[in-house]
Parts: sequence; structure tokens; C-alpha cells
Amino acid sequence: MERTLLVDTIPFDVSREKINESISNNGGRLVVSGVLQRAESKNQNGRVYPKEVLVREAKKYAQEFIKERRAMGELDHPDSSVVNLQNVSHNILEMSWKGNDLVGTVEVLSTPAGNILRELFKSGIKLGISSRGLGSIKNEVQGDEVQDDFELIGFDFVSNPSTHGAFLRPVNESVDKSQKLNKWAGVEKAIRNILTGE
Repeated sequence: MERTLLVDTIPFDVSREKINESISNNGGRLVVSGVLQRAESKNQNGRVYPKEVLVREAKKYAQEFIKERRAMGELDHPDSSVVNLQNVSHNILEMSWKGNDLVGTVEVLSTPAGNILRELFKSGIKLGISSRGLGSIKNEVQGDEVQDDFELIGFDFVSNPSTHGAFLRPVNESVDKSQKLNKWAGVEKAIRNILTGE
């Protein structure tokens, strides 16, 4: 089977209060935690990740990247299997399993992309965290099953999730259309403030 770039996203849930608390308790650094990936569950891309494959890859990722403090991710997904240092926004500090959920702690970095990510969080913008890896899939009745050749590359923050429950968002947020439009206005304002230094 041919291995291709597999990208799957999950919402990542954090409230504004937790964001402000994290910044105060971490010397100005923003550190957040939430679900990074989910095993044995069909995501919005129709893919299912077997738990044994994700457990193996999470362990390898922790040993090769997290332990060496180089588990970096980007803001938005690139079309590449390589993490581009110019676009790095965050670093994964640790990961653990809670049932079928791979939960992680993420530090938002003081890079240009990290500053945009921090302002999006502070503005209450709903984001997702997305896994990026190389692998093949096999069509099954319950969904496209990711095969044993899967190799985890990293996790990126994105605006459109494929895994249910992986948005980084304030708790109890309304989802009516007027608020969705206001969120996009907040994104534009946050980016404009970063670019102009306001």
C-alpha cells in the first residue's frame, strides 16, 4: 500500500479563565492541555486509528521528540511531512492516555506564529489540534482504518477539526451564526494587532 500524508484534527477545549490563569502561573508563558488524538473512533475524515498503532507512535514520539524538547508543531497544516521552523507555534511538553484519548500538555511559544496562536486563544477563538503523519489506510465497513505503517510526525493547530471533541475553545460557548461571524472578526483583529504591534 502507498503511504501518504494523513492529517486528522480534534477539538481542544480550554476556557479563557484557564488561559489567563496559565499565563499568570507560568511566568507569562501559555501552557494548555487537552485531547490530541482519539483511538478506535471514526473521525470526520472517515478514518479510524487503532489504539495499538497510536500507543506505539505516541511512545516513540515522546522518546524521540518530547524528551528532547523538540516536539514542535505549526499553526495550520503544511503540505509537507517536515516541520518548518519558520511556522512553529508550540511545543508538546507531555502526553498520556485517558481511555482511548491521547491527552497532552502544550506550550505556546513566543514565535511569530505562536504569538498569533496565543492571541487567537485569548480572543476565545475555537481551534482544533491536528495530528500529522505518514501512513496507508485500508477501507473497512466502519471507516478507513489507518494501517500499522503509520508514523506520527507531530501536531498542528488548525481552524477546522476532523476528530470530534478536539477544539481548543472556551467552555459553554454558543454556536449561533452571529457569534461565529464575530469570532472571525476577532481573528482578524488579533492578527492585525500582532502585525502592527498594538
